[in-house]
Amino acid sequence: MNTKYIKEFITFPDITIMLVLFIPLIVYTFLHVYSVGVWISFVIGMATYAMSEYMIHRFLFHMKTPTNPFLLKTIKRLHFDHHVDPANLKLLFLPIWFSLPGFSMFAFIFYLITNSFPFTMAYLAGIIVYFMYYEWKHYIAHRPVQPRTEMGRRIKKAHLWHHFKNENYWFGVTHTSFDKTFGTYKDQKVVEKSDTAKNLENRT
Repeated sequence: MNTKYIKEFITFPDITIMLVLFIPLIVYTFLHVYSVGVWISFVIGMATYAMSEYMIHRFLFHMKTPTNPFLLKTIKRLHFDHHVDPANLKLLFLPIWFSLPGFSMFAFIFYLITNSFPFTMAYLAGIIVYFMYYEWKHYIAHRPVQPRTEMGRRIKKAHLWHHFKNENYWFGVTHTSFDKTFGTYKDQKVVEKSDTAKNLENRT
């Protein structure tokens, strides 16, 4: 892969900030490397984002167009405008003002459940690891880069169908398991082309 894409990815401000925040979390996690609970928490954190990826994309980012001006402006920045201009890097990545409060909320709930600071820090590190994987896969889907694996190529194709064929299918970015479970993964040949795939705001 051309190193310019890696550099473009890691130097985007929101990605850079998240990477910087991740460093102390993973260092702290490794200080508890012999704790099974810490690594279980780390995996649970990864699983949390893997599951929320589909749910947030389908039910929040594709919400009915709000009438409230503030909500409309917010959802346009979070996702609607990304469908209008999918290649625009400023619209491709989730803004830190959305991601960080969400991760903090998940971590707070996890702390209330476990009452363990080390477990919670490992859980948060797991969330961020999977989030960065999600952002990378999303970035690859919209850049002229061919994934190396067959699975990667299938996922990229499905995401592009979501953008250019029909916005009501193929919500997964890193995996297709939830799409297949909830019936939103279809053979693109039998799915009708949507008139609003590039303009979610105009859906009725």
